[in-house]
Amino acid sequence: MSTLSVEMLAAAPAEPITSAGHAQLGIAVLVGIAVIVLLITRFKLHAFLSLTIGSLVLGAVAGAPLDKVITGFTTGLGATVAGVGVLIALGAILGKLLADSGGADQIVDTILAKAGRRSMPWAMVLIASVIGLPLFFEVGIVLLIPVVLLVANRGNYSLMRIGIPALAGLSVMHGLVPPHPGPLVAIDALGANLGVTLALGVLVAVPTAIIAGPLFSRVAARWVDITPPEKLIPQRPSEDLERRPGFAATVATVLLPVVLMLAKALVDIVVDDPKDHVQRVTDVIGSPMIALLAAVLVGMFTLGRAAGFGRDRLAGTVEKSLVPIAGILLIVGAGGGFKQTLIDVGVGQMILDFSEDWSVSALLLAWLIAAGIRLATGSATVATISAAGLVAPLAADMSTTHSALLVLAVGAGSLFFSHVNDAGFWLVKEYFGMDIGQTIKTWSVMETIISVVGIGFVMLLSLVL
Repeated sequence: MSTLSVEMLAAAPAEPITSAGHAQLGIAVLVGIAVIVLLITRFKLHAFLSLTIGSLVLGAVAGAPLDKVITGFTTGLGATVAGVGVLIALGAILGKLLADSGGADQIVDTILAKAGRRSMPWAMVLIASVIGLPLFFEVGIVLLIPVVLLVANRGNYSLMRIGIPALAGLSVMHGLVPPHPGPLVAIDALGANLGVTLALGVLVAVPTAIIAGPLFSRVAARWVDITPPEKLIPQRPSEDLERRPGFAATVATVLLPVVLMLAKALVDIVVDDPKDHVQRVTDVIGSPMIALLAAVLVGMFTLGRAAGFGRDRLAGTVEKSLVPIAGILLIVGAGGGFKQTLIDVGVGQMILDFSEDWSVSALLLAWLIAAGIRLATGSATVATISAAGLVAPLAADMSTTHSALLVLAVGAGSLFFSHVNDAGFWLVKEYFGMDIGQTIKTWSVMETIISVVGIGFVMLLSLVL
């Protein structure tokens, strides 16, 4: 179990801080989530403030002493940021290096140069999946949209035939594969093994991306036939560079943290001896922080130096990468505070009690809870954090593989049916020049396919692992 998980369990009280019954707790959860949804969607309040206020309302309605609610919220916030804050920062730096150096463009251009007309949708999902590993979803969209529009325009492709695979590759990585913030927080909250979750996440992500991407794009292209809006084609980052990093070096840098984390998981399974020197070394280099830190340091040479960046330019790139993630860190932290409030007032135990009486799988229950919060709040990250807190007690007696599958079930549920309360919905709508109805028939349906297919593969794996 990770350090963060131990801290969270230590922070959780042995007894709930309120004696409220299940009915009152259920009402408190509904009211708390309703307040968050209302503040985010109706009053356009920042998600950090909305989650903070919603946590206080939840505790008050549950009849808990507010001083203990505040203590629990700040404890959860601090533990969450302590666990994933450095990882999010390192991921942001690596993503910025990849974008500014032209490494992302190098990957795109190399793959597209080798792709024929029939294989182009498959090339797009591959590009998005590789680039999407270290990047936040919104950054990935901004990087890939110029490519999608150019390829569709020059090759006379349907925009949906090219765009949907790219969006599917990004979205699947965002919801199911660490080191994205949502999966990382869920892994820590549920005490799952990161390497095993990463391996199973890739196993689920590949077929899910294929079904929701290249295959669904054929249907989406028939439903919505639009031409690429030329006025929305922005400049690509590498157009101002004299040179950019090589393809092999770029891909190796992007995949380095994944390889190190998977190596740790493999050695842990094969060796299983804490005193073994090989296992001790892989435990260090395969830890998320060291793996991402190694990728960042290597990337400064293979990406930054290869693009001709001097020390000042590298320092500026790192500095610029950290500014946009302040809001993300606060939202993730507040989500951790909300999760801790849920645990402290006894909601997690209530879910555990109910699950014993229901004939529903814990994996399916986790997916349903995450999907419900996603529909209500519009945020995949908020849905992941909140759902992980609610189902955390279910992971206590699970095996390593099943706790990893529980993380993936939450992640799949967090992607369910993006609609008008999701910032990603409007980003896709505006970039592709679609109306709301067209966006729902393409983007929203694609997200739902990812969610449903994802939980389907998770359930299948649970039968054989």
